[in-house]
Amino acid sequence: MDLAIQIGIFVVAIAALLWSSDRFVESAERIGLSLGISPFIIGVTIVAFGTSLPELATSIVSVLDGTSQIVIGNVVGSNITNIALVLGLTAVVVKNIDLDYNLWHIDIPFLWGSAFLLYFTVMDGNLSIFECFLFLGGIVIFLAYSFKDQDKPDKKDRPGAGVKDYLLLIVGGAGVSLAASFVIEAITGISTILNVAPTVIALSAVAVGTSLPEVAVSLAAARRGKASIAVGNAIGSNIFNTFIVMAIPRFFGPLVIPPEIITTYLPLMIVMTVLLGVMSNNRKITRWEGYVLLLFYAWYFSAIIQDAA
Repeated sequence: MDLAIQIGIFVVAIAALLWSSDRFVESAERIGLSLGISPFIIGVTIVAFGTSLPELATSIVSVLDGTSQIVIGNVVGSNITNIALVLGLTAVVVKNIDLDYNLWHIDIPFLWGSAFLLYFTVMDGNLSIFECFLFLGGIVIFLAYSFKDQDKPDKKDRPGAGVKDYLLLIVGGAGVSLAASFVIEAITGISTILNVAPTVIALSAVAVGTSLPEVAVSLAAARRGKASIAVGNAIGSNIFNTFIVMAIPRFFGPLVIPPEIITTYLPLMIVMTVLLGVMSNNRKITRWEGYVLLLFYAWYFSAIIQDAA
């Protein structure tokens, strides 16, 4: 009975987390468009940050609750899920993802840089405050370069942003924070009842749950013929996850880095990151490449189940 209650709380909290982040993203996107920010840059930055809010909120709460090992599991699990599951599903659904933007100009180099920097900073089992400032410096450089060469839409094409949009921005952000606290409480309860490490739940249930916004946004964009925005969203989310979701929670307390993350899941994340760059080199991700990504995700999930056994 206790397990059923905790699972129920987890499901409801994840749903509330997704609803709140969706309201935040919608209002932020409209405000961004009203300020003359191009749609692609919104996808790579504002929408990517908004869909990474669940990861950030749950990570901060986990540090405050003394289960900081969830942070690295959340980041690595979400990054693998974004590439292998989100982009794999998108490529399979739309047959081919044709990229009208050369990701090798900025996004892939930053994605690779963030992944390798994460590996080298946590390979000693610790993340220092100085390394957190390096991460924050990385996101500042990424944002500055992204906004530098954007094509601004004409004023006539810009929607107006009213008081409602700014209120939704605040309400959405508050809802994300509140729902995240319930998610972490449920994770702690479930892991205690099942005698499973919280890291395992973070790598699986939390990673999938908090990546649902990326799945929804990417598939919706792909169906509207804007699959490149789906790719930009996934890549931007991974960069934000690494630089922001790892760095910010560290200021609330030290992070526990489980050895299995360093030896198994972090190398897999790097492999998936490099593979995405190789696949996008010809500005296209085919359906067959999507199936390959899904195969990697199937192996990843089976490895998590074996660790939990």
